Amino acid sequence: MAAHGTVNHQRNLFPKRTKELKSVVHSAPGWKLFGKVPPRENLQKTSKIIQQEYEARTGRACKPPPQSLRRKNFEFEPLSTTALILEDRPSNLPAKSVEEALRHRQEYDEMVAEAKKREIKEAHKRKKIMKERFKQEESIASAMVIWINEILPNWEVMRSTRRVRELWWQGLPPSVRGKVWSLAVGNELNITPELYEIFLSRAKERWKSFSETSSENDVEGVSVADREASLELIKLDISRTFPSLYIFQKGGPYHDVLHSILGAYTCYRPDVGYVQGMSFIAAVLILNLEEADAFIAFANLLNKPCQLAFFRVDHSMMLKYFATFEVFFEENLSKLFLHFKSYSLTPDIYLIDWIFTLYSKSLPLDLACRVWDVFCRDGEEFLFRTGLGILRLYEDILLQMDFIHIAQFLTKLPEDITSEKLFSCIAAIQMQNSTKKWTQVFSSVMKDIKEGDKNNSPALKS
Repeated sequence: MAAHGTVNHQRNLFPKRTKELKSVVHSAPGWKLFGKVPPRENLQKTSKIIQQEYEARTGRACKPPPQSLRRKNFEFEPLSTTALILEDRPSNLPAKSVEEALRHRQEYDEMVAEAKKREIKEAHKRKKIMKERFKQEESIASAMVIWINEILPNWEVMRSTRRVRELWWQGLPPSVRGKVWSLAVGNELNITPELYEIFLSRAKERWKSFSETSSENDVEGVSVADREASLELIKLDISRTFPSLYIFQKGGPYHDVLHSILGAYTCYRPDVGYVQGMSFIAAVLILNLEEADAFIAFANLLNKPCQLAFFRVDHSMMLKYFATFEVFFEENLSKLFLHFKSYSLTPDIYLIDWIFTLYSKSLPLDLACRVWDVFCRDGEEFLFRTGLGILRLYEDILLQMDFIHIAQFLTKLPEDITSEKLFSCIAAIQMQNSTKKWTQVFSSVMKDIKEGDKNNSPALKS
């Protein structure tokens, strides 16, 4: 009973307030924009009725604004609360003066014009992107026909011709990319698909023996290199390989393939073992080749002098590559070179990561693949030329930075880097010092570098 009494008391207490609220809601035309009017009582007052009520209540007459100021069916209206500026005030507030109404109308027109301008600009931008994409697709389609019908059937004869080199520079069509990479990298190691299966079987046996023991140290005859190439280390690196793609992580379609190629390689080259960064190179090859072909290209690629020097962490050879790079750095970007020198910022700080992963971790994947295209054409020289291209692209920004910010910037490059801008900068880099080319300068450095220079690079002192 007490509860029932309370309910009745509440009902008697609030009905008047409810009516007052309803009155305010119905008398405020602005509320209709927010859908606050109950659907069963859609008796909305017009601004004219509200004005008449206000005049009757206050005894003051307001001049109506010119006909042009009244809201009608506008062709364009922003989907926001922008239009509220044109609404008349609620009946309990003074009406707008003619001057204020005119000002609000002008402000509204300006906002609409600005919104229209943005919309048109965005439409033009979308149209331009679509046009460029269509043009690019047409170019790729026509290039693919040339590669399949003319170049690949006559590979040895045509690969070094000027026409093919120019077409190659523009980027390989995805459908022939893997095939061209395989042919360009070659197979000096004479690895067969059968040999890959043999080393994959060995890797699986090793993983099985590791999982059956509590510690890798318990496995008889396991060397330090073998431990570094263990399943756990490879597993860890695979999880960090192109994480945004979700295809190499556990459960992804290419997880097992990547795992197999890296495991087989550690058995094939125990002298090199597994080194962090290899997973990115293998992953890019997997995206463009069948499993066995990806392994063959991977093993041959890592057998190239530059890659072997880096993955074996041959400090002496790495320093020679860095010294050669600096010759061309000074030749092409002297101002930035001196800026880096003033901070004692050496190439190893940024080049190691770029070279270890062949730019596949540092650049967007499609752009990295285009770098790989020309790397397969020109060899190791193009890796260092690409590095100089990146420095040229961001030269103005880098000149304003100190040591820490330069190192951070080059470790994580901007994501909006485009192939057109980068390749334009790479093309501007001259890989010739006086009359000497990359290979000649590298040979000179090999002869001239002194034993004491080995410790010049801070990152390699340890």
